[in-house]
Amino acid sequence: MSDDLKRRAAEAALAYVEDGMRVGLGTGSTAAHFVRLLGERVRDGLRVTGVPTSEATARLARDAGIPLATLDEEPELDLDVDGADEIGPGLALIKGGGGALLREKIVAAASDKMIVIADAGKRVSTLGAFPLPIEVVEFGLAATKRAIEHVAEGLGLQVDVRLRQQDGGPYRSDSGNRILDASFSRIPDPAALAGRLANIPGIVEHGLFLGLADLALVASPESVEKIEA
Repeated sequence: MSDDLKRRAAEAALAYVEDGMRVGLGTGSTAAHFVRLLGERVRDGLRVTGVPTSEATARLARDAGIPLATLDEEPELDLDVDGADEIGPGLALIKGGGGALLREKIVAAASDKMIVIADAGKRVSTLGAFPLPIEVVEFGLAATKRAIEHVAEGLGLQVDVRLRQQDGGPYRSDSGNRILDASFSRIPDPAALAGRLANIPGIVEHGLFLGLADLALVASPESVEKIEA
């Protein structure tokens, strides 16, 4: 059922894609549905240029027949369509479960409009049940981890910070960085946490997407709800 809902949300996003658009292509299982569906429209004659947020999405888009460009070639995009790990009040998001948070945030910021697609299970009243991905440089990793713990203490939050693993070793992002997954359980003030994390030198980017999403299309068994920022 969840995969069907993801596809329904992705289908709803196609209504916002117009001929000639430059479209940011998100990363993750829901975004993958959108890429495949967009590819079908392209084969039917729709003209778009896609800018992928990960190497995995780039491969998927090429297979779907979507013409691609880099963000250097197309630095201003008309639309960005991406998934989310959590959608909170005001369309505050946690993203990065798929490891592409840095590129996803750069693409979102370069887009005139960001649409989030998700199943209803991703909608929450308070962010934080999903561990917050934090992309960090490898140098000084232990010091960066400790700085994140200090930030949590200063905000009165509990946190468990773990280095993401893959295939028996530390995960490495497409940009060559490591990811720390910070389990807060609850993030009552995402803006305060985002501000403190931004001041830690070893952090490249964090998965709190605040003020970036314009619209969420959230699919439930009954309907696809439109939620505006």
